[in-house]
Amino acid sequence: MRHNKKGRKLGTDWSHTKAMKRSLVTALFLNDRIKTVESRAKEIRPDVDKIITWAKRGDLHSRRLAIAYLNDKDLVREIFEKVSQGLFQDRQGGYTRIMKLGNRKGDNAPMVIMELVTEPVAGKKAAAAKPKKAAPKKVAAKKSEQVAEDLGFEEDGTKEQLEAVDAAEEAKAETAEEFREAVEAPSEAEAGKEAAEEAEAAAAKEAETVDAEKIEEEKADVKGE
Repeated sequence: MRHNKKGRKLGTDWSHTKAMKRSLVTALFLNDRIKTVESRAKEIRPDVDKIITWAKRGDLHSRRLAIAYLNDKDLVREIFEKVSQGLFQDRQGGYTRIMKLGNRKGDNAPMVIMELVTEPVAGKKAAAAKPKKAAPKKVAAKKSEQVAEDLGFEEDGTKEQLEAVDAAEEAKAETAEEFREAVEAPSEAEAGKEAAEEAEAAAAKEAETVDAEKIEEEKADVKGE
């Protein structure tokens, strides 16, 4: 049972693993780059981040914690001085980078290069400092100029081009008027037809009324006799 033994199995006992991790972290801070197995690089990444966080705090307690881990006062002093001068100040994490190299010949172990990330972070302030391009102003063009652009004329059209555009507009208007008249003509004919039908129905009704009155009069005359 592996109680209270977090982390990856690196093929060694606890004391050997602790010493190996300390030596890898020390080599990384000394050279800014190391070549190792992928599992070991991922295992020491939290320790590297922890030491840089202590250096960013910069107090006596953090310095003593770093010395207790690395067991090297000169290296700890160098790390704290670099961080106090502005290294990693604009980063809130992700202080290391792992680049894969492929598998090692012999045991086929995946090899990587692990290095410290020292590039400055391009934050929101840097993005806001960039000048924005002025938006082009929209100018309301005349109707003839707009139609000229639609028909493929040059933007600075000549007088002849604009006249042609106006003639095209007039032709369009005439065509629209003719179409409207053609549509309205059947409507007027239908309206006249409906009026004639209504007049005929009224005349028939009136004739029926007259016939009914004549029949009543004849009945009255017969009774009188």
